[in-house]
Amino acid sequence: MNNPSAGQSSKSKAGSSQPCETTSFKRKRGVFQKDLQHMMYGFGDDPNPLPETVALVEDIVVEYVSDLAHKAQDIGSKRGKLSVEDFLYLIRKDPPKLNRCTELLSMQEELKQARKAFEVDEEKLASIE
Repeated sequence: MNNPSAGQSSKSKAGSSQPCETTSFKRKRGVFQKDLQHMMYGFGDDPNPLPETVALVEDIVVEYVSDLAHKAQDIGSKRGKLSVEDFLYLIRKDPPKLNRCTELLSMQEELKQARKAFEVDEEKLASIE
């Protein structure tokens, strides 16, 4: 009943979820600590969560974003450049994320147009004076 190879495969699976330490990129920890504390509180956690909890959430978020960026880079390398559409393609099967991203992208475009209109208005006022 005891299968030693089954134990090894479960260990290798558990170890595969850990970030790869062979890369030369060393991440500075705690960069997002304050932001994550505020976000965690906003989602119902304690106002001052344990530092270990914040560090774990930070590790998870950074790993997710890094993996997403690497996958998008792989997709973009086929065309020669990385674009927003590469990220949208990766999250296409997660409707809440996709909807939020498209909403934020449209807001960004609206803000860009509003800034441009504001700059044009300022230039007209300056030329009148």
